[in-house]
Amino acid sequence: MGDSTLLEKLEAFYIRFHEIGQLITDPGVIQDMPRFVKLNKEYRELEQVVEAANVLKNGMKTYDEAREILERESDKELREMAEAEIEELKSRLPEWETKIKLLLVPADPEDGKNVILEIRSGTGGDEACIFAGDIFRMYAKFVEARRWKMEITNVSEGASGGYKEIVANISGSGVYGIMKYESGVHRVQRVPATETQGRVHTSAATVAVLPEAEEVDVELNPADIRKDTYCSSGPGGQSVNTTYSAIRLTHVPTGIVVTCQDEKSQIKNLAKAMKELRSRIYAIEYQRYMDDIASKRKTMVSTGDRSAKIRTYNYPQGRVTDHRINLTLYNLPAIMDGDLDEIIEKLQIEENTERLKESGF
Repeated sequence: MGDSTLLEKLEAFYIRFHEIGQLITDPGVIQDMPRFVKLNKEYRELEQVVEAANVLKNGMKTYDEAREILERESDKELREMAEAEIEELKSRLPEWETKIKLLLVPADPEDGKNVILEIRSGTGGDEACIFAGDIFRMYAKFVEARRWKMEITNVSEGASGGYKEIVANISGSGVYGIMKYESGVHRVQRVPATETQGRVHTSAATVAVLPEAEEVDVELNPADIRKDTYCSSGPGGQSVNTTYSAIRLTHVPTGIVVTCQDEKSQIKNLAKAMKELRSRIYAIEYQRYMDDIASKRKTMVSTGDRSAKIRTYNYPQGRVTDHRINLTLYNLPAIMDGDLDEIIEKLQIEENTERLKESGF
């Protein structure tokens, strides 16, 4: 049992792994730092494949040995042990094969990036703003649990609470690879605090998750950027409405406008605004790539399409439904408290399944 053709494909990875292992101990290579860093990265990636391949090889060997025992041995105890081993390996071998295949499929190069999270209230008036605030709190709890870092860069508060818009940077390990599934329209069904007759209303908030662009990803011409400064508003102490620390950048060729006012320093706000501007320009090109993927994937798991309704939060029934994979969970309070792991795990499984189909495995 087991895919012998897969093992044949893996031989090239074994050869390259051992080749790099030799190279990274070569003094000449060590002195060439850019090459040394690149080879080390490739070595770590191949190491995962080799380790998974060794597990599969050993499992296939054990399976064949157990089959031989059943064919040759008459001892009851030995046969029972062999049968138990075969039964276990029947389920484990396909799992190990799938793990290797996923390692062989090229990962999205953006997955390791930090992100810019943007939440905007949609249809529903004041209740939509309140819901946008609830969604932001959900992500803040999720970020905290994963020990990532979140920095708010721009806020526009709702009249009755929550936010008309809130933008934040999230940094940590592999943030985009996890958060990318959250882009789209989030819908809530509940009785608003402002409702006097107890009727259930439907409101919405829009979430955009953008991979953070580095300076090398986007080259900006200063002549294309118009910079405006103004007094910051909202919480912030004595500097609010007294110093021109808030920044507004307009990228003339695309019409993209970003603002940042969370720092008291104009220099710090400018640096954050430039980072966001680069990311938004980069996202235009990246969206073309995602649209191409979306045309091949029925689930559209990570297209970043802001107009796609991805999830409904139904308070009267305590349920959350992700419409992309027809997943319904009855643990809404925990989810709103940041427990998104089960949803994201199932979305990752679905996306990985489609990635395997695309790659021909």
